[in-house]
Amino acid sequence: MERYLIAVDQSTAASKVYLIDAQGNITRRHSQNHRQYYPQAGYVEHDAAEIWRNVQAGITAVCEGLSGEQIAALGISNQRETTVLWDPETGEPVCHAVVWQDVRGEALCESLAAHSAEVEHRTGLQLSAYYPAAKAASVLQADEAIRARAQVGKLCIGTVDSYLIYRLTGGRQFLTDVSNASRTALCNLQTLTWDTALCALFGIPLACLPQIRPSDGDFGVTDCEGVPSGIRITGVMGDSHAALFGQGCLEKGMAKATFGTGSSVMMNVGSRPVPSQNGLSASVGFGFQGHTCYVLEGNITCSGDALCWLRDEAQMVPDVPSAETLAASVPHSDGVYLVPAFSGLGAPYFDGAARAAFIGMNRATTRAHMVRAALESMAYQDADVIHAMRLDSGEALTALRVDGAPTSNRMLMQFLADILGCGVRCAAQSELSALGAGYMAGITAGLYPSLSQIPAHRQAGEHYTPGMPEAQRERLLAGWRDAVRRCRS
Repeated sequence: MERYLIAVDQSTAASKVYLIDAQGNITRRHSQNHRQYYPQAGYVEHDAAEIWRNVQAGITAVCEGLSGEQIAALGISNQRETTVLWDPETGEPVCHAVVWQDVRGEALCESLAAHSAEVEHRTGLQLSAYYPAAKAASVLQADEAIRARAQVGKLCIGTVDSYLIYRLTGGRQFLTDVSNASRTALCNLQTLTWDTALCALFGIPLACLPQIRPSDGDFGVTDCEGVPSGIRITGVMGDSHAALFGQGCLEKGMAKATFGTGSSVMMNVGSRPVPSQNGLSASVGFGFQGHTCYVLEGNITCSGDALCWLRDEAQMVPDVPSAETLAASVPHSDGVYLVPAFSGLGAPYFDGAARAAFIGMNRATTRAHMVRAALESMAYQDADVIHAMRLDSGEALTALRVDGAPTSNRMLMQFLADILGCGVRCAAQSELSALGAGYMAGITAGLYPSLSQIPAHRQAGEHYTPGMPEAQRERLLAGWRDAVRRCRS
């Protein structure tokens, strides 16, 4: 009897469900978008009940014709920081989910500014509206009825993974994994437990929060309508963490970058947390086989989205793939830089007031130079984060593993290797978040002996080696840093 895995990848835009075979290949897939809500400026919401229905539909679709005995396990990767509040009796949300992009908690964070050092010391994260602590606290402050529920223990507050686990197990399991918990600004990074002082600071009752388990822990079995019953749930991680695992970054000093609208750069720093002094976040990568992997992470606000801007607003290219052709028509950007701070700068600067600009243009500047500068900005921003990682960790990066659609751009990948001064290895497969969660679930369930022995994982992608002289690299980086300085507030 052939056995399979289900991997749920619940992202910001869609709920994707994959069926993975014993060789580690995706054999079936189902994706369904959900609606985005923008009730007022700075607010971004999802309907968690709609997300749940879409996940149900996806599991049903990929399991068609299979028995429950053929499914070895189910893994989950999820959009991080998005916060769900629901009724523990019915499983129904009491309000819309507050999405990671939502900044309604800014005023609350400003009121707690005196505690910012304490928050960062305990959690490895900056005091920010980005994290679930501020999101949930803002909902409780604004809605008296929901606050009353919380005060008497009749409310569940969790990230998307915990909500899906709750619904998949018919309300029997209220759990989250260490990677998601470490991104809430409520989890103590040393003890990996909910921090009572921080819960009190944000006004969130401990009774409303899920139990924390390792990423490969026992999250129960499926027991709900529309899903085969008795399937073991394990391999639960936030999406960036799942991609780190899927890339095979299991050793200290290994790093990956995921390119999308923005970019997530993450480095495995070993079995102890490394506090950042250079604008990064310290988090848990994953808990696996009795060990905890800690990471440093830098989130870049605008990466691939700069190319969408070139296409949609600036109308410099008809489509994103055309950017590479046009950029390659000139040998270099001729001193032109694009700092894509359209909504401020993320790590390692965290400057929300910074604004985008082209710097260094002259009368001979062409559209090709500007498009090339936009492409190069993706590499420069990753270089900033990796430089901060080197300072914080003391690790000299020898190779960077990359995934995401922009990795098909050969010019960009070569420039990334050149500007980093180290090798860049592209993933052979896409859907790294789903595969990471699925592979961990498969190892835990005994379908695979180890990550290195999964046939599909052993496939090699494109590899790029640096060829740029060090003096040229340093000159280009100095120009980039000057351009960033000019755009900052």
